[in-house]
Amino acid sequence: MSVLIELGDDWGSPVDDRPPPPQLSRRWLVVMLVAACALLGGAAPAARLTPQVGPAVPARATVLGAGPLLLVVDPDQNPPTLSAYDPAAPGGPPRWRVTVPPAAGWSAEVAGDLLLLVERDQARGARATSARSMRTGQPVWRRPERVYAAGDAAVAVSEVRSVSEPGRRVEGMVRGVDPTSGATRWSVPLPSTAVLRPLPDLPGRVLLVQDDGLTRLLDAHDGTERGRGRLPPADYGPDNPQVAGAHLVLRHPSGGAAALSGYDLPGLAPRWQVPVQPGELTLRPCQGLICGQDERGRWAIDAGTGVRLWTWPAGARWRAVPGPRGAPEPLLVLGMAADGRRSLVATVGRDGHWVSAVLPAGVTDCRRAGTGLLCRDGAARQTFWPLDGP
Repeated sequence: MSVLIELGDDWGSPVDDRPPPPQLSRRWLVVMLVAACALLGGAAPAARLTPQVGPAVPARATVLGAGPLLLVVDPDQNPPTLSAYDPAAPGGPPRWRVTVPPAAGWSAEVAGDLLLLVERDQARGARATSARSMRTGQPVWRRPERVYAAGDAAVAVSEVRSVSEPGRRVEGMVRGVDPTSGATRWSVPLPSTAVLRPLPDLPGRVLLVQDDGLTRLLDAHDGTERGRGRLPPADYGPDNPQVAGAHLVLRHPSGGAAALSGYDLPGLAPRWQVPVQPGELTLRPCQGLICGQDERGRWAIDAGTGVRLWTWPAGARWRAVPGPRGAPEPLLVLGMAADGRRSLVATVGRDGHWVSAVLPAGVTDCRRAGTGLLCRDGAARQTFWPLDGP
């Protein structure tokens, strides 16, 4: 399951957990909290969230968020079990529980009314994918590949086996999958290794970037090529290029430095290029923008023009909450409060950042799940922390 998120120091005025002096009234405490949260970037006080407490989870269990389901895979059972809970009421009985084949790890996503459960090996590479009913958990079909949801369609690929970077590249063939039967509908050969990405903002489309820069936009329903172009040499991977709406943004070398370049989809016509600072850079889509994080902070650009819309210098100290790859929602990031125990939750999106909530001490391993956070508490139980929408 997800590694423990390392939380950085808070910036600006902290939320303090020390007991107030006896002479301070409740009214003054509220005023002070509002002021501190305003300095932190939020327009309202950070809410103290009330969790929905779920079941105790074995230490070796894998916990996944998949659409409307909270999934728990217990590998210590023989055979392993997969249990599905309602994230909004995780303390209730499971909706269903089924057995699954043994594996070193699992991941999951939703494709319509199917749950795509990916079995992983010791190197975290995809070994097989089984499609299961979201309603009952019963198997519908199984393929010996990694299957991705692409809107109401699906595609299957074979990952390049790599211990250091599992799942980064694919090879062989891209195959369209009939979601009902699991049968192959169409296939496209790959002359070399490539990066494949379904596009949430363009349902039913997948982006295919080959090692030589040849880039194609495929219709996942029938394999038809909907766009084609060539990108400059770059370190292509699952996070590069990024897509927001009908725009693609690529990080690549440029004249001894680094740059971001923007292209329109589906035709891949170049639109703009801006220099970026050398060093580590992470790009993610967020509310129709491309949000970046480098050593100097966090910022966002318009994917259609390359114009920088806002910057958050202290944002480099905050850590992103894992969630579905390529999701168009705002980012959620965590920072440490001044007491060194509690965590601050901030939302990052089109209008910048704002601190929205406070998590108590002992809450770890948080990830995005639907409309809230799915975390582990000090008693090894899963807890769901609902968040207000942006």
